[in-house]
Amino acid sequence: MLPWKRALRPLAALLLAAAAATVPATAAHADSTATTATTTSASGWNDYHCKPSAAHPRPVVLVHGTFGNSVDNWLALAPYLTVRGYCVFSVDYGQLPGVPFFNGLGPIDKSAAQLSAFVDKVLAATGAAEADLVGHSQGGMMPRYYLKFLGGAAKVNALVGVAPDNHGTTLSGLANLLPYFPGAEDLLSAATPGLADQVAGSAFLTKLNAGGDTVAGVRYTVIATKYDEVVTPWRTQYLSGSDVRNVLLQDLCPVDLSEHLAIGLFDRIAFHEVANALDPAHATATTCASVFS
Repeated sequence: MLPWKRALRPLAALLLAAAAATVPATAAHADSTATTATTTSASGWNDYHCKPSAAHPRPVVLVHGTFGNSVDNWLALAPYLTVRGYCVFSVDYGQLPGVPFFNGLGPIDKSAAQLSAFVDKVLAATGAAEADLVGHSQGGMMPRYYLKFLGGAAKVNALVGVAPDNHGTTLSGLANLLPYFPGAEDLLSAATPGLADQVAGSAFLTKLNAGGDTVAGVRYTVIATKYDEVVTPWRTQYLSGSDVRNVLLQDLCPVDLSEHLAIGLFDRIAFHEVANALDPAHATATTCASVFS
């Protein structure tokens, strides 16, 4: 893709957010929980009768990214994990009134509370003591608030972030322009607080990262791509801490050109590394050939 087209992607995201925020509250809005359960349980995930096995004793909760939802974000990864014997569940969070399908736009601290309730529901249904979390983009960062401030560390064994914006993003520098447009930051916060919270230096991220990136008792994995055009600079995705593994996709397969969306939506090399993070005792080398695994 031409460089100028890549630069326009963040702008398109912001415009989409503004458009979504203006959708009338009376817009038709299906019951996303019921739809998700019907759509995905037939495919093997969000099956509340699933009981974790001895080989995979913890349910996996998938946490979508900004503008995502519990189905579309996981059409490839959820089946990838279910056929490997995991009980897999996916959560919807961060909905705005009158905005269907595009989630992850609400205040992130409130989204973390939604995740907390969902994990409790999954643990109750499966009988497991802990869950593992796998999140894409915002979904790889938001759970850290749950772990740090909402008691999640006692209920979570591992967090795997795929292209997570752990320290915010400049949106390829676009966010740095906001102060030059009077009222733009206030408009962004009012219309789509979930986006405003992700801008590097936001009050939310300052609170989240104060005192260290991680909490004791949780294993962290970050899987990043150097071609990420949304979470920039890509190295800011990495975490620091005593039980952290930061992985660059191109160190595993130099010819993998996946960018921010591809790494989470359909990259089987990244998926193989997710599986390794969920079961490190049986991890196998992730290479370019992992696309066939």
